[in-house]
Amino acid sequence: MKKNVYITDTNCVTPLGFDVTSNWEALLKGQSGIGLHDKLGMLESFYASVIDSEQLNTAFAGISGESHFTKLEKMLILALAPIISQHKITNRTAFVFSTTKGNISLLENENCEIEAAHLSALAKKISTFFGFTTEPIVVSNACVSGILAIAVAKRMLQSGVYDNAFVVAGDEVSEFVLSGFNSFQAMSQAPCKPYDKDRNGVTLGEAAAAVYMTSHSDEVQNGDMKILGDGAINDANHISGPSRTGEGLFRSIESAFKESGLEPEKLSYISAHGTATLYNDEMEAVAFNRLGLQKVPVNSLKGFYGHTLGASGLLETVIAIESARKNQLIGSKGFSEMGVTQSIEVIKEHTENEINYFLKTASGFGGCNTAVLFEKVR
Repeated sequence: MKKNVYITDTNCVTPLGFDVTSNWEALLKGQSGIGLHDKLGMLESFYASVIDSEQLNTAFAGISGESHFTKLEKMLILALAPIISQHKITNRTAFVFSTTKGNISLLENENCEIEAAHLSALAKKISTFFGFTTEPIVVSNACVSGILAIAVAKRMLQSGVYDNAFVVAGDEVSEFVLSGFNSFQAMSQAPCKPYDKDRNGVTLGEAAAAVYMTSHSDEVQNGDMKILGDGAINDANHISGPSRTGEGLFRSIESAFKESGLEPEKLSYISAHGTATLYNDEMEAVAFNRLGLQKVPVNSLKGFYGHTLGASGLLETVIAIESARKNQLIGSKGFSEMGVTQSIEVIKEHTENEINYFLKTASGFGGCNTAVLFEKVR
């Protein structure tokens, strides 16, 4: 019999706050972390959601007096620390780390050894800080990395390799990332507007998020989340463009529903990827319609946080879990008028709504797609 796997504890570090409570309160007020920033690299100015370094350093000083950590490392440690303090790490505890670019900014220093920027080195540094005895597991698959990390941890717990897991994801806004998206002409000239008719590109952001997962039912309380099913299918369409038919996302969601046994009409809410690029938002709308999910309330949190790359899937899952616990849907900031050809139920305003089941989706470069279904424990 397949083991049940649950998420019981969550945390996040973003420009809107360094815990879930402060982020939730900011979202309810309609606050966004996106602002106009001065020159970085070839860009004279750009919109992005960036964590204040002074505030981050002050918060980190409350955890450690060590000064050799990068900005991203401090974000990751701050996200994990409150959760780890509530649970014991054993030799059957997994540490799963998700990112796209990690400490890529280190390479801006010509004296930096390239090994220092390896994702494995970053994962090991964080796991060593907290005293994990197992080898860290790195998940890096473009922008689905954060939610894919949950699926990977779930499968490892179900296989019996581990009893529980800490999953953390993080990425920062760097010159490398900015120049990459700018070269695709994919960056918006204003704060992004997912699914809106006037959307014209992505806004980048930075964040870290963390969750605790367990296969032990005695650790679970009402309001925690049971992971019902997952799917991760690559559409192999293009290095940077999604399948126009939404094939990879369609099959990922289909796979998650098949594993879960859940009837689609029971779904309460979809936390979508919603990057505000022309092709991503259209592709998602096509996939949702093909699955008969066009009437399910859907939002994107990119208007609040920007696209936080490898952190986005986990960060948005953390907020979706809080939505389910509060039975409140968050409006999709920046959305005004439908800009996709297929009708979907984009949430315009914060709305109270019973949330028992929700779906988290993500799509990324290379045609990767991931979908995970959750049930609220009652």
